[in-house]
Amino acid sequence: MFVQTTPQNMLSLTYEILQQLGEGNAIFTYPNSPVKCPGAPQKICYLTDHYLRKVGKRDKVSITYNTSLPVIFGVKKYADALWKVCEERDINVNLRTNLIKVNAVFHVACYSTNGYPESLSKNKDITNEAGFVEVDKNTLQHIRFPNIFTIGDCGSTPNSKTAAAVAAQSEVVYENMVCLMEGKPMKEAYDGYASCPLVTAYDKCILAEFDYNLTPLETFPFSQDKELYSMYVLKKNCMPPIYWHLLLRGHWNGPAPFRKLMHFEFKDKNRKSIFRYVL
Repeated sequence: MFVQTTPQNMLSLTYEILQQLGEGNAIFTYPNSPVKCPGAPQKICYLTDHYLRKVGKRDKVSITYNTSLPVIFGVKKYADALWKVCEERDINVNLRTNLIKVNAVFHVACYSTNGYPESLSKNKDITNEAGFVEVDKNTLQHIRFPNIFTIGDCGSTPNSKTAAAVAAQSEVVYENMVCLMEGKPMKEAYDGYASCPLVTAYDKCILAEFDYNLTPLETFPFSQDKELYSMYVLKKNCMPPIYWHLLLRGHWNGPAPFRKLMHFEFKDKNRKSIFRYVL
């Protein structure tokens, strides 16, 4: 019998499993392969902790977060905040531990690696050894074939593969393609911006924003390395419609113009009013 998997029934199944969890071990993992959102494995870990506390079962369940990375999070500012969350909630963290899944019958840890699309694996001329389209990390133009640009997960850019990164890359690709077709020098550069809303509880979130250098690149005029209800509301109520109604329709290029407004920068690097992005 074939059952189609959807985000809705996956969420329902996850919640059913949480309800059945009465005692024992709950293990969450970050695999040793490229992932789209580096915070995703942690979010469900923190939400599980919160749920178990709400129903009075937390003292009977040991929670462990195993990550293949040498750090809990790539940006030190947010990593420091997340270490505190784990310590306060008694969540075990194991670094450099590439646990993929557990066979509950035989109690065996299983390992695997993620692959890349077949359409890329068959085109060795345009990809690097890791299987990603080999592009300049700033212009997003292929380093050997000038008529090729990439956006999103398929590119070799060393940024976190998130929807926020795609939004920031979209304008760079568009503007640079126009410049190429008009025979002009490319003027836009992608700074590696990525965002990861780290939901740490039912009503709290740490909004991590950073660039290629893993330097915080925060939109709001206050430090975002805290668990905040306002960031949870932003993640829950604002980001979904931005994604579905703006980003996917080509009307959202990331929060850069709002960042400039909130930090009182009213001109971009080309001395143009930032309102051209908003309006």
